[in-house]
Amino acid sequence: SFLIHFNIFSNDLAETYFYLYRLTHLEQYREWAWELAQAINLHTKVVESGGFSSLKTVNTVPPTFTDHQPAHFISGTLKFLYLTFADEDYVLPLKKWIFNLAGHPLPFAAPVSGTLMKCANNKILL
Repeated sequence: SFLIHFNIFSNDLAETYFYLYRLTHLEQYREWAWELAQAINLHTKVVESGGFSSLKTVNTVPPTFTDHQPAHFISGTLKFLYLTFADEDYVLPLKKWIFNLAGHPLPFAAPVSGTLMKCANNKILL
């Protein structure tokens, strides 16, 4: 089987928690986002420089750094973690903004209203 044992700071998990929290308002997603932020700080922070590093392997403690902090770590992972806890009425509300694959916010050409989305058994009106 193919297993990945390294960390390259993919923003997918932080982005997922952001959208799930914004759409459901379930605090569990904020709790998981906070745990992710704490794990990043604990395991990837480079004390000497104050930056963060990707990991060569996630199977050892302490981890082995790659000495590389990809740009998408800040533009994606940290941004989505911040947005998960930001006041959603003022900071990039989903009714007015959409994110591209790189995590950059783009304004809607016209406000979106009346779009019905289903999440589990709850109906959410955007």
